[in-house]
Formats: sequence, structure tokens, C-alpha cells
Amino acid sequence: MSWEQATVLAMLVVIILCLLTTKIKPAYLFAGSAFIGFQTNLIELPAIAANFTNPSLLTLVLLILVSIALEKTRLISWVGRQISQGGHSSVVAKLGISTALLSSFTNNTAVVVSLIGAIKRNQRHAPSKLLLPLSYAAILGGTLTLIGTSTNLIINSFVEDVGLPSLGFFAPSMIGLAVLVIGLMILIPLSYLLPDNDDHSEEQLPYFLEARVKSDSPLIGKTVAENGLRALRRLFLAELIRDGKTIAPVCPNTHLQAGDRLLFCGDIESVTTLQEIDGLHLFGQHHLNGQSMMEVVVSHSAAICGSTLKNAQFRENFDAVVVAIRRGHERLAGGLGNIELRAGDTLVIVPGKLFNQKRAMLEREFVLVNGLDSSTRLDKRRSATVLVGFLSVIVLALIDWLPLIKGLAIYLVLLVGLGLISFTELRRRFPIDIVVIVGSALTLAQLMITSGLSHHMGQALITAFNGWGVYGGLIAVYLLTLVLTELITNNAAAALAFPISYSLALGYGVDPMPFIMAVLFGASASFISPYGYQTNLLVYSVGNYQIRDYLKLGLPLSIVYSTVVLILIPLVFPFN
Repeated sequence: MSWEQATVLAMLVVIILCLLTTKIKPAYLFAGSAFIGFQTNLIELPAIAANFTNPSLLTLVLLILVSIALEKTRLISWVGRQISQGGHSSVVAKLGISTALLSSFTNNTAVVVSLIGAIKRNQRHAPSKLLLPLSYAAILGGTLTLIGTSTNLIINSFVEDVGLPSLGFFAPSMIGLAVLVIGLMILIPLSYLLPDNDDHSEEQLPYFLEARVKSDSPLIGKTVAENGLRALRRLFLAELIRDGKTIAPVCPNTHLQAGDRLLFCGDIESVTTLQEIDGLHLFGQHHLNGQSMMEVVVSHSAAICGSTLKNAQFRENFDAVVVAIRRGHERLAGGLGNIELRAGDTLVIVPGKLFNQKRAMLEREFVLVNGLDSSTRLDKRRSATVLVGFLSVIVLALIDWLPLIKGLAIYLVLLVGLGLISFTELRRRFPIDIVVIVGSALTLAQLMITSGLSHHMGQALITAFNGWGVYGGLIAVYLLTLVLTELITNNAAAALAFPISYSLALGYGVDPMPFIMAVLFGASASFISPYGYQTNLLVYSVGNYQIRDYLKLGLPLSIVYSTVVLILIPLVFPFN
């Protein structure tokens, strides 16, 4: 073994050990390997720079950024309404199909982030019964197209880097559709085994919100119970103000009238919940159209202390609209606009374009100004604009009229120009870790191939599976990728497994495509651990899950998924 091969092997061993035994971020480890490769003259700077500007990587970044606007559309609200209707089996089926389809055309992590809030707000089912199926459906849906998951685009980067033609948009679709259908058939019955970690407590609903019944509202003439306003999750109807008179508590059989002001206690997600109820006009609604929300705490020296929002001319002075107020765990009363502000009050606001320019006033009036991950919903017209624009980009790419990377770049510029995405959101959501990991992983893969290390590893696998033939090698590559995915995350697994799989295909003298697909599907086969795939980790704490919950659902699903994949890959992508 040459010193180059020994150096690259040492880097591989260190990366795997650190990923398994430490909490060092993968981005640091992969970046370190690229740095060592450059310092030891194993790779030149232009080659490293080319890896960080790889077209597939840039496409991935653009997809993640445009998904900021997609998350704000009414499409997410529509999916949320669907999962509030029907029995458990039908809800899991609808959630699985809609999540998978959404995940096939935009990054599946972004889809899960968007739908977590909708699931938490659904009125009929405990979130813990739905969140893990959501994650698994997003993983399955991500295998349907080339852009469904970051891993697919990363693997396509490796494919282009070794001089092979780029993978087609629907290259994994046939196998992906099969695993989706069979996977959902497994998920629906197994989801009944998940715990019911529901929280009906009203003690943790500190925000005070107000909504008005519109004059043409479909809620008019129906009781509070008939309109479902007593069954809202994490949102409690505390008071009703009619003709200046307060009704509290609000009885379930109270009929609603036009102009009724409904006062709720809720959490931060309640702003979006009230926006999604047809016929209600949220306090400050006419100023809400997709902006990110912020949280501010009123200072002891604030001039607005003792004043109501109207008297303080809050919107005029700060270019922001208050949509919720919190005062510790105190139950506030009266209309939102009539509450006298006190020091320590926490306000949830929707800032305007000039909000950050009032820095001196903000520092005087507020102790703390925090950005929140929640955003308001776009109106129907803007939602339609966002969705039609994205579909147009995909269609133009499919018919080869406009490359996907150029279409996404134009689309992103238009979203920013129309004010649908702000520069603050772009800075906050820019996937710097993914850029570092992918660019550095491409560099590491190059080092494995150019040094001959991946060839030696491939030959070792051929020897180890002597007598099993090329299909045995395919199984070995798939299992290697699957194990690495569960242990060290999907993107890292793809980066380490691809060079070995490619060299193995060359060693057998067969078409590399089956082995590439083994890596692609193996890197998405993270079902039995919350740590292997980002969507699994996203729902881990939200659903209050334990490791055994992943094992109950994930182990059977992983076995069935792997069996289907290993049967179909040689049929769809023959070795010769």
C-alpha cells in the first residue's frame, strides 16, 4: 500500500470512528479530510474548488432555499386539513401518500419541517401516532425522483465526477414507487403500535390571541362545538366578546354571529392554526402574508408600558403587527388591542420591511428581540404563484427546455424580488453544513479513487464474496451503505460507500448503475435509528419517542424495504 493510500485510509478510519464515538459535526470531519488532502498535495486547489461548485450540489442548495416559500403556501394547510378527517388508518394513508408526493419534488427534510406543525395542530389524532409515519413516508418519497432527497443529488455528484452521464430525473422512480406502496402497506398497521403521547394540558398555552368572525363566515349560525372550536389542539377558546359584552366561559352550544371576537389561549403554532380556519379573521390578518414571526420582550424603560397597542400606535412606530401576547402564565382578558402592555410582556410580532431600521427605538423599548422559525401563511393568490412557478421549473427541466439549476436560480430571484422570501430567511436557512459536507465528501471520494484505495477495497470485497458472484457484491454494497447510514447519517454513508461500489463494479466488469442504485437506496434505508436520517431526528423529540418506537416500526419496514430493493435493482438495472 502506497503512502497516498495509507493517508486516505487513515482519514476514512478517523472519520468513521469520530462519527460513531464523538459528537463532532460531520462537516468538520469531512472538511478536515479535504484540508489534509490539499496540504499533503494529494489534490490540487482547482479540483477542490470544482467540487464545491458541483452542479448537483448547487441544485440542492437552490432547492432548499426555494422550499422556504413552498413551506408558506396553502398546500401545507390543505394537507393539514386532510389529516384531521377520518380514522387512523385513512389518515396515515393520506399523510403517507401526500408526504411522499411532496417529498419527490422538493427536499424531503423541508417537507417534514413544514408538516410537523400541521400534525401538531390536527384535532383528532395524537401527534405521536403520526410523526414517525410522516418521517418514514418522506424517506420513501425521497427515493421517487432525483431531487427527492439531498442524498440522491449527492450521489449524482459522484456519478458526474467519475465521468458517467448524469442520472435521469426519474431514474430511481420504478423501484421507489414499489417500495413506497409496499412500505405504506406495512406502515399503516404498524402505526397502531406507536404510543399516545398526547398533551391536552392548558397550562402550557401562554399566548393570548384574538380572531373575529367574518360577515360571510361559514361559522355563522353554528355552535362552537359544531365548528370544532372546542376541539382545537393546543388552542383553547377562553372568551367571546359580542356587542361589547364578554361571554366566559364559552359554552359548546353557543351559536356564533358575525362580528364575534373570539379570544384564545395557545402556543406559537396557534397563529398559523387560526389563519387556516375558514371564516376567521386573525387580529392583524391584513398585514400577514408569509412573513417570518419574531418575539420581543417589553423593557422596564419602554415608553409603551401602560399603553394599549392602539394608543402606543405600535404598527406605525415599529412597522410591525402584534398577533399574540404572553404575560408569564397569567390568563389575560379582553380584546388583544385593549390590553395595557407591561414590562416583561412577550409579544409575537410580524415585522415589516422597515422594522430592523428602527434599531435605536427597538433597543430602548425591548429587552430581547428573537427570530422565530414559524412563518405566517401566504394568501391564496401568492400561494398559487409560488406553486405554479415551482411546477413550471420542474416541467421545463423535464422537457429539456431549461436546465433545472438555471430554472431554480431564476425562480429564487423572482421569489426574493416579489418579497416572498427575505434575505434574512435566506441567511438563516442557507445549508452551509450540507455545502461543506458534500464538497469535502466529493474531494474524499476523488482521493479514494485516484489513490487506488477504492480499487483495493473493491478487490477485497470481491475476494470476500468469492462464489457469490456479482449479485453477492451488490448485496454487500447495499448492506454496507445501510449500516453506515444507520450509524453515521445518510450523506456521510453515501460519500464513503460510492467509491467502493464504483470500484467494485469495475472489478466485476459490469455496468456500474446497479451498484450506484444500491448506494442510493441503501443511503435512504434509515428506519431503525433516530440518528441516521435528519427527518427521523426532527420528529424524535417532538413526538416524545424512545428508541424502541423506531425499532417497532423501523425494523420490519427496513427488512421489507431491503428485500424489495435487492430484488428489483437487477431487474430494472441489469448488470450487462
